[in-house]
Amino acid sequence: MMIFLKRILKSGWLNFKRSQGLSIITVFVMFLTISTISSIFLFKGVGDFLLISLEKKIDVSVYFKEGVSEQEILNTKDLLLEIPGVKKVSYISSEEAIATFKERYKDDETITLALAEVGNNPFLASLAITASDVLKYENITDFLQESRFEGLVDNVDYYQRKPVIEKFYSIKGSFERGGLIAGLILALVAFSITFVTIRLAIYSASEEIGIMRLVGASNWFIRGQFIIQGVICGGLAVLIALVIFPVLNYALSSKLLNLTGGFNLFSYYLSNFFIIFGIQVLTGIGLGTISSLVAVRKYLDK
Repeated sequence: MMIFLKRILKSGWLNFKRSQGLSIITVFVMFLTISTISSIFLFKGVGDFLLISLEKKIDVSVYFKEGVSEQEILNTKDLLLEIPGVKKVSYISSEEAIATFKERYKDDETITLALAEVGNNPFLASLAITASDVLKYENITDFLQESRFEGLVDNVDYYQRKPVIEKFYSIKGSFERGGLIAGLILALVAFSITFVTIRLAIYSASEEIGIMRLVGASNWFIRGQFIIQGVICGGLAVLIALVIFPVLNYALSSKLLNLTGGFNLFSYYLSNFFIIFGIQVLTGIGLGTISSLVAVRKYLDK
């Protein structure tokens, strides 16, 4: 059994060396495929981080009509806290709202003068609502638009924030779909090149294969050496990715840290190393094995 395996391994390596030029191209395309598929996983992490950051920053405010008592507002607050997904509801009186506004724009003379000309307090009392998921805000808004709140609620600012939320989800979805399509195209290219490489190796060794068949070599022995060739191509692509991919992640990490406001790409890569490595091995070895099997099967079925 060991002699059988050694012969298959040796033959596979010789086949790889024989078609060196095509083998290098195959390894390179496989490396690009592995890198693209791994990048989809990493940038999903970026998207999730940005989504969490967005959820922390976005809240919805409900403004109450003038004359609505503080007790009525607090009763509404209690009702909101009963809705699944509502994390926090903060009451902001009209006095607090104008005090915060004045503090924020104390150095802006134009705004200060404009506010002084208005005379009375133009701010309405409000409730600032924070949900566990940005998708919950639409349910909260629908709840506040029920007829029982008609005499209390002046407006809910969800619809001013909704385009920002929808745009983010649209960009995130487009990026993930684009990455997946690019990964599939590269996988198809890698499969095709590996297939051609193995087919050429089979044709160049056709005389040897004929002799093997004459002396009673099994189809699995013939098949095995070319599968090994495909596995070598995939394995080398994985090894190259193992060296280059972390370096690229490290180089991009500081730029992405500033761009996203806190996402450390390299730390995320290290914490998910075994998952990413598993994806790379499955992609590289899987592509090499499957394309080799298909190529050899077509030849042996003749």
